[in-house]
Amino acid sequence: MPIPPTAPKRVRTLAREDVYSQLSGWIIDGTLAPEEPLRDQDIALQLGVSRTPVREALRRLEDEGLVETALNRWTRVAPLRAEQAAELYPVVDTLEALALRLASPSLTARDLARLQQHQQDLGLALHQRDPQAAVEADTAFHAVWTDQCGNQELQHTLRGLKRKLRRIELGYFNAAASGAASLDEHAAVIHALLAGATDDAVQALHANWQGSLERLMPHPTK
Repeated sequence: MPIPPTAPKRVRTLAREDVYSQLSGWIIDGTLAPEEPLRDQDIALQLGVSRTPVREALRRLEDEGLVETALNRWTRVAPLRAEQAAELYPVVDTLEALALRLASPSLTARDLARLQQHQQDLGLALHQRDPQAAVEADTAFHAVWTDQCGNQELQHTLRGLKRKLRRIELGYFNAAASGAASLDEHAAVIHALLAGATDDAVQALHANWQGSLERLMPHPTK
């Protein structure tokens, strides 16, 4: 879809970062569809900024794989490719397992209650077929231990990877979000953590990521 006509105008002193944040948000949540043409002049006009911060944002997004260009021909939103998940999921799985091991000894009863609440939120979102709410609840579920792992470099790396995963999961929501399976896998993580069984929790987490990947990969890609 085109750039939203109600997009807020940006203050010039913050234009560079604001334009990047706005465009990346639109790409990740699907407001700007895969292969949507991106014209710097149109974007600059809509956001009320010069073309310079728009071009800088587009270059940054290209470096991140969210935008692609053909020199002197076009710039567009990168296509969604489910096979990218085959590269991302195992990396996130491994890093999240480390985060869970680091966080597990310090997780409190309140943290475990948050996991259960996010699990309920996910179940409701899946029942209502609400992709945004489902991905937000799933992200919040996994964030309980990544936020508590105490390793800022690990957290920073996971945040960057999760942004890419969010776009994939929203784009292929019907394929990736098999409700019963996702909820069962999360329940196994919760059960293990409640029992103080970190190794079992990590194995359940591995099963969750592997299951998510297997549900996603059969989806037809371009």
